[in-house]
Amino acid sequence: MKNSILILAVTGLLAGRVAGADAKVDFVKDIQPIFEQACIKCHGPEKQKGELRLDSKAAAMKGGKDGPSIVVGQADKSDLYHRVILAPGSDDIMPSKGDPLTQAQADLIRDWINQGAVWPDSAVGKAVAEAAPTVDTTFTSLGEPQPTAGEAAAIAKLEAAGVPVRPIAMNLKWREANFHMLGTNATDETIAPIKDVVTLVELNLAGTRVTDSGLQPVASLASLLTLHLEHTKITDAGLPQLKNLSHLAYLNLFDTAITDAGLESLKGLKNLKRIYLWETKVTDQGVEELQKALPNVQISRGWENEPAAKLAAVAQKEEPKAEKKEEKK
Repeated sequence: MKNSILILAVTGLLAGRVAGADAKVDFVKDIQPIFEQACIKCHGPEKQKGELRLDSKAAAMKGGKDGPSIVVGQADKSDLYHRVILAPGSDDIMPSKGDPLTQAQADLIRDWINQGAVWPDSAVGKAVAEAAPTVDTTFTSLGEPQPTAGEAAAIAKLEAAGVPVRPIAMNLKWREANFHMLGTNATDETIAPIKDVVTLVELNLAGTRVTDSGLQPVASLASLLTLHLEHTKITDAGLPQLKNLSHLAYLNLFDTAITDAGLESLKGLKNLKRIYLWETKVTDQGVEELQKALPNVQISRGWENEPAAKLAAVAQKEEPKAEKKEEKK
């Protein structure tokens, strides 16, 4: 009799677990609140720890510097799930600060991933929804991508050189290319094949040895939305190559030799939403003129126009102090 009761109890418990795992997880009701509460502070618009963002579908599915964070249908292979179930105090646990996720929250993330990580396109993080202006990450304004005959060969050449050219998100044919990891090993010659990758919407040339003439291939990327040129030797002479990038929404020129003369070449980019001009040679007048020409653009010259290097040094000094303070608590 006792054995029968025990068997029934175990069977009921297992059935309950299976039913719980089979219950459909709703992203908006179940997962998004967890992300908002525990993840967005370090993986949102203001901070992207490990280059990972969890405030939009496209960004989350793209993953971070360590690769994909969500492997659809396979929670056991998803870095996101592995990190939220680490023991409290582990170096890689998510969230890194504050209380760990509860068992129930971790189980919801596991089941959501295993069920296909369904994330409605309309569901974006609160910070993204309230931010203005924002970059169009749905690519609705671009229509359908039209790859050229030479695109596959160009991608193969770039990847052989160590440059990943990958889809911007799952089920999207639009691509991104990141030369930043090559640093100064990336030259004009390395970059040249991008002219045939017309499905590029994000291009990162930060910290490379690209020159003004090396931007010529960029001129053919008519669908480009995001362009990183920070920490390069680009000057005013290179910016006319960007004149025809009518969809360009984000441009980073931090730590370049750009002056007011260079800004003249950007006044026709009517879809430009954000431009970073920290540590450049532009003047207040030049910025005012650009703002008049592009009233919807958000121009950043650094916090209270302080040198970016100084701000970075301050941030590096203050962050460890804040962490130590929390540890004492």
